[in-house]
Amino acid sequence: MELCSTVVSSTFAILLLLHLGLIPITAQQNEVQIGITGQDVILNCRGISDNIGVTWKYYKSVIRLFKGDYLKGRAPMAHRSEINRSTKHLKVSNLSLSDAGIYTCEYDSHTVSISLHVFKLTISSDGHFLPNDTLKLTLIQNPSHPLHGLSITLFNSSNAIVRSKFLQIGGSQEYMLESEKLKTTDNGTWVCHIHSDSPLINQNISFDVKVLGFQNPDLEVKYATIDSTVILAWHMNFQNIKWEKGFTGQVNWKQQESATSHKLREFSVTEPGKQHRTESSHHLTQSVMKVELPKVRFNDSGQYQCQLEYNGKYVQSKIELVVMKVSANPVGPLFRGGKVTLICQVSSPLPSKAHLCWERENGTQKDVKKSKQHEVKVEVNVSTAGLWNCHLIVDDDRKISLNYTVEEASVWISYVAIGAGVGGSLLVFGLACLCIISGLRWQRRRQRAKRMIRARQYLLENKTCQCQHRLKK
Repeated sequence: MELCSTVVSSTFAILLLLHLGLIPITAQQNEVQIGITGQDVILNCRGISDNIGVTWKYYKSVIRLFKGDYLKGRAPMAHRSEINRSTKHLKVSNLSLSDAGIYTCEYDSHTVSISLHVFKLTISSDGHFLPNDTLKLTLIQNPSHPLHGLSITLFNSSNAIVRSKFLQIGGSQEYMLESEKLKTTDNGTWVCHIHSDSPLINQNISFDVKVLGFQNPDLEVKYATIDSTVILAWHMNFQNIKWEKGFTGQVNWKQQESATSHKLREFSVTEPGKQHRTESSHHLTQSVMKVELPKVRFNDSGQYQCQLEYNGKYVQSKIELVVMKVSANPVGPLFRGGKVTLICQVSSPLPSKAHLCWERENGTQKDVKKSKQHEVKVEVNVSTAGLWNCHLIVDDDRKISLNYTVEEASVWISYVAIGAGVGGSLLVFGLACLCIISGLRWQRRRQRAKRMIRARQYLLENKTCQCQHRLKK
């Protein structure tokens, strides 16, 4: 009885020493590592000394050996692998799904077992999108060596969790996530976080999201005065986000929303490394498209739209051009006692918080005339000379201004005008009298000529009669 008790105690002590690692025996360590297709992975052989040989295996097939010299085995990934001379770690390059499985590192009497799980991450459109597109992420693992019970979370470029649709396909082999209505602010590096409780895994897979668009995507309103030079500019983001695909674009103009669009310009951006072959379009090298309108006219107003096309989809940005002009009726100097109407007009209806305003330079509050809501012009009657300014005011901010000077006619100019009027009237009267006198004289000459013709005929007839009477005698 005492002997059995001693044997049991000794056995328990040996097991305890083995558990504590105080007696050197052949040991096996199990680890889990994650790899991504197309990338490299380094498998760690922990606890190995510098001058000890090592053998790396994939299941039972030898990958690489290092015992003084490097030797290559016959495992499928042998040609894509190498052993680090100092650490004895194994590097496998350009991973594929078939590389998933059990890897062992053998040295002396030790064996380190590593379970490698390889994921294939696929992003729709190769990570290139337009605003309002849907990002589709697909995560696939090797069906013969899968991880179960995975939790997948998406983080955007601002490190915020993305609410996405989640779909699991084929058991635990394929996962799909969808993020809708992308914006240009979503550009940057996103992270797919993979979590597993057993075995414990917290793996981040990063990928780039590029959303092509404009820095000013909303409708922009630009105000200009007639005969001024206007430059319309659309700032794109393809250089900032390092866009790697080719796309085309064009600038269109229409005077009203319901009017027909007119194409003003075409342009294109080629994929890096490829030549520009389209002769009909302008090759854009900078991330800004400009349209210059010299001496803008009133009819140049309307909507100018820049449109980008990629992969059969479109994104656009609009600039509304509003042109202002001033005029007077009647045109010319203001005569004493006269009046002139000054007209200030814009080319399109104004928003609710905008209005036109006439005001006289150094004038009083009585010399201020404002337009009503949504009116496109304002008129003011002027009876005194001076400088008048018309302002377009939006949210209490003066956007543009035009001035008109009402000049007073000089006194001598007034006398000259009156004299010219009287003289003109007398001239017309004199011409009328001359015409009447000339007409009467012409009529008298005509009557006198008729009488002379009659007298000649009478004398001729009388002489003929006398000659005939003499011949009869």
